[in-house]
Amino acid sequence: MDNTERGTRGWVSQAVRRIERDFQRSADTHLMPLELPGFPGIAFYIKDESTHPTGSLKHRLARSLFLYALCNGWIRQGTTIVEASSGSTAVSEAYFARMLGLPFVAVVPRSTSSAKVALIEFYGGRCHYVESADQVYEEAQRLARECKGHYMDQFTYAERATDWRGNNNIAQSIFEQMGSEPHPVPAWIVLGAGTGGTSATIGRYIRYNGHATQLCVVDPENSVFVDYYAGRDPGVTAAGSSGVEGIGRPRVEPSFIPDVIDRMLRVPTAYSYAAMRLLATLTGRRFGGSTGTDFHGALQLACEMKAKAQTGSIVMLACDSGERYLDTYYDDEWMKANGHDLRAAMAALQAVCRTGVWVHGSAEGASRDEAGAAKGKEPRSAAPAMNGASSWSYAGT
Repeated sequence: MDNTERGTRGWVSQAVRRIERDFQRSADTHLMPLELPGFPGIAFYIKDESTHPTGSLKHRLARSLFLYALCNGWIRQGTTIVEASSGSTAVSEAYFARMLGLPFVAVVPRSTSSAKVALIEFYGGRCHYVESADQVYEEAQRLARECKGHYMDQFTYAERATDWRGNNNIAQSIFEQMGSEPHPVPAWIVLGAGTGGTSATIGRYIRYNGHATQLCVVDPENSVFVDYYAGRDPGVTAAGSSGVEGIGRPRVEPSFIPDVIDRMLRVPTAYSYAAMRLLATLTGRRFGGSTGTDFHGALQLACEMKAKAQTGSIVMLACDSGERYLDTYYDDEWMKANGHDLRAAMAALQAVCRTGVWVHGSAEGASRDEAGAAKGKEPRSAAPAMNGASSWSYAGT
């Protein structure tokens, strides 16, 4: 009996149309300007992906993954969908699974925020816990085999499920929205990497269209992407999870494409949290920790541009809403319990926003400039040390 006789093709066609209708109903996400007094001539923009129906950038990825799997014949009526996730992708995939009437299981680290777990369950999904991020892969594969379901595997398919040439992907959206701005072609686009799919899409789109924009990927502590970018050792690993949900991985993911990236910066965890909170005071909106990592990277690049008397624009991604982290990243008691004191980092970043000047010790900069050196580019400024300013200082403090 072929697929047509079993009604499979008909169900798949209807499923694709349902997803496409959801896309047509969803307006594009906003591009928000951010003015900082220390940076005359440099315009900051926030691509706010938290306004998707499921509240994060991962809505785009989940839609693409479902369409990719459906059109490859991997998902049929009644197929159980299994995904390995730090939370946000699972929320979005649970949304699409419910839309199609499919069971959904998310394999997530036990540290996943309670707000994300609640959203996964709200959309009809079930959470299966593992102790750390490096355990999600094998457990998701095992569960999919046991239930004869489909392991979506965002970490492998993210870079190929999205049409990087256009079709209203995030890169096309950014450049179209920037079209009437004073500096329509950004000097930099800044984002973090989880699967690597978004950086692959944006990097390819930039090259395909011949833009002069450079792509900077920021990486949190306890993640391997910067190390892989520098040394190209695919076997490099890290134990446990990064301190920033949604970005940073304990292994090199198949969807991470280093050659479309112009620069990588490592950002200490405390500075990601401080930048996240600072951005909330500057915009009146709470974003997640990965947006703080992006903002830190954007500030560092802007300081370099200002030092060279350059003007232009910088676009950074806001991946999800801070409402998902009220009991963690925005909770002072949680910060204290996890050993984070943000006062020095917050004061330092506030000074950068006022002055536009970033000063660092040359020894620290040289020791942590592994990514820029590996690509043969000018040495980059290092991220500040986690515990303060022994080799780092910021003008205006």
